[in-house]
Amino acid sequence: MLTKRIIPCLDVTLDKEGGCVVKGIEFVRLREAGDPVELAKRYNEQGADELVFLDITASHERRRTMIDVIERTADEVFIPLTVGGGISSTEAIKNILRAGADKVSVNTAAVKNPDFVKESSDIFGSQCIVTAIDCRRNFDIKDNRDKTIIELEDERSAWYEVVIYGGRTPTGLDAVQWAEKVEKLGSGEILLTSMDRDGTKDGYDLPITRLLSETLDIPIIASGGAGNIEHMYEAFTEGKADAALAASIFHFGEYTIGEAKEYLMGRGVAVRI
Repeated sequence: MLTKRIIPCLDVTLDKEGGCVVKGIEFVRLREAGDPVELAKRYNEQGADELVFLDITASHERRRTMIDVIERTADEVFIPLTVGGGISSTEAIKNILRAGADKVSVNTAAVKNPDFVKESSDIFGSQCIVTAIDCRRNFDIKDNRDKTIIELEDERSAWYEVVIYGGRTPTGLDAVQWAEKVEKLGSGEILLTSMDRDGTKDGYDLPITRLLSETLDIPIIASGGAGNIEHMYEAFTEGKADAALAASIFHFGEYTIGEAKEYLMGRGVAVRI
């Protein structure tokens, strides 16, 4: 049985020297959570399976700063590190992997140029390419009959629209159809974030997580909404995700990675201890 992965997510802003981890609600109202390298070291010691760094400033001028953060982190931690945010060229991927990352996460650039996923996968291998999909529920079903309509928890129905630029720009793309496409293009994993749940602590968006997990052959990382470790259990059992990403509950000391894993193991979920 494959073990389920627990992945802390560090949203890094480069406005401060050395970078700073922040956490918000639906990608806004940011609250500082600490130094990225120190948090990464803590999670490595606690037994996290992987780490995700998302550069949420991602401006070209500050890219060197993020490379420095990656290099310092890679010197301190010994678990897989995924880096995303503003990555739009194979040269950027090469520099990030060279700095010590194991995978890169692509999002907006992939939506604007899907061939970027294939090109990157061909050069670096699918195991290095994670496609991040940020999506939001869209209840306009009548005018979108070509979309994948999903029944929700409250018996309403919606389709999930891909959004880019940190959730600010709707694309009209159906998240399920887009996920199927990037899998064919060579993406090795999907990082699925529900914008409706991000930072709310109301639990993961189980309907879309479950459908993608059942539809695709590549792993699905559930993201957005973790408020407690019961939500992680639901992501694995009801959502059928391969990994659960969380931020606030770890950053602000509500739970440790070890406590999450002990809870999951006690309820029959296979995790690496």
